[in-house]
Amino acid sequence: MYTTVTELLSEWNEEAALTQAVMDALTDGSLGQEVWPGGRTLGGIAWHIVTSTPEFLSAFGVKIDAAAAPEGVPASAREIAEGWRSVSAASAERMRDQLDDASLGRVQNAFGREMPTGAIVALLVKHHIHHRGQMTILMRQAGVKTPGVYGPAKEEWVHFGVTTPPA
Repeated sequence: MYTTVTELLSEWNEEAALTQAVMDALTDGSLGQEVWPGGRTLGGIAWHIVTSTPEFLSAFGVKIDAAAAPEGVPASAREIAEGWRSVSAASAERMRDQLDDASLGRVQNAFGREMPTGAIVALLVKHHIHHRGQMTILMRQAGVKTPGVYGPAKEEWVHFGVTTPPA
């Protein structure tokens, strides 16, 4: 749970940058990679992160204009990545402008339970992390090189003098 806006924005910006690196690595050809036949796609999950963020923040008291989203998932990886760049920056700006330390302690109903706003926003960050993890697996399955997130990706170990990355 976040107790200060400074703490919230620091982590938001760090996690948004990691998510941006994953979004920037998407390719148009990878967007159709399915979780299972007929299930969600990599593009669908990425676009879900973009479109659900303003909806989530608005539902819990941070007013943010959602960009006009095209019907369905864009066919362009660049459009999805640019969508995240815009939404994440606007989200940070609106949270900075509309929240204060006291408001993070305000309790409200979220998903059937009473939670402080600071805990609710932490759930949003965890939501991004969850879906970002799904994306990296689907990217690998689609043959896309993934960036390191909390450590080096398998291709990045060589920069540390490791020729066989740990399992």
